[in-house]
Amino acid sequence: MIKVEKNIGILNALIRITAGLTLLAWCTAKLSKRPYCNSYIWLSICGAMKVAEGIVRFCPITAMIQNEQVTNLLQEGSEQNETQSSFDETVPS
Repeated sequence: MIKVEKNIGILNALIRITAGLTLLAWCTAKLSKRPYCNSYIWLSICGAMKVAEGIVRFCPITAMIQNEQVTNLLQEGSEQNETQSSFDETVPS
């Protein structure tokens, strides 16, 4: 089972819910006039996704970016340690 930890704040979640419901309502109104237009379907899916992100308070894009930043920091730290150890070996005491 995937452990989903909250990674967005309450205000961000409320903004996502509001924007998602607004987008969903707008797309529903447009789809009633032109049901053959696929772009409104995709926009309604995006709006529903934003509502779900706000309710769950988890954003996969934010999690991916945070994970990448942690990975980069760990890699930079290990490179600095390697550089420091190689520098210590070359400098005579």
